Amino acid sequence: MKCVVATGTFDILHPGHIHYLEESRRLGDELHVIVARDVNVRHKPQPIVPEEQRLRMIRALKPVDDARLGDPHDMFRPIEEIRPDIITLGFNQHFNEEQLGQALAERGIDARVVRITGYHEPLASSSRIVERILAMRTDTACSDPD
Repeated sequence: MKCVVATGTFDILHPGHIHYLEESRRLGDELHVIVARDVNVRHKPQPIVPEEQRLRMIRALKPVDDARLGDPHDMFRPIEEIRPDIITLGFNQHFNEEQLGQALAERGIDARVVRITGYHEPLASSSRIVERILAMRTDTACSDPD
C-alpha cells in the first residue's frame, strides 16, 4: 500500500485546497494530512481559522484518510510516525523539494517529494478570499447612506 502525506495550513478552505488533496490522493492508496499548528505558521499571516477547526474541516474531506496537527517543535515527527512513500507539496508552499528530500534522508525517511501543480481560479487562495471579503464589505459600508 502506497502512503501519501500532504501538509499545509488550510486556512479558509477553497477549491485550490481540494485540488491539492485530490491530486495528492491520486498518487497513492492512503492520504494522511498534516495541518500546520497556529504557532508554526510564520511564512504568511496567522490563520484566521483556529487549528482545531482547520483540522476538523480537513478530516471531513472525502480524499483524506487521516489528518492530524503538526508537531509544535519538530515538523518531521509526524512524518516519522506515518512513514509515507510520498510527501506532496502545494504549488505555492515555500519548501525546496531537493533540500526537503535531503533533510528527510538525514532523518532516515525514505519518501519521494512531489510538487502538485497549481489550481488557477480567482478564489483559489485564502488571501484572495480575504481581500474580496474586505473589498465587498468596504464597498457596501461606503455606499450605505445610513
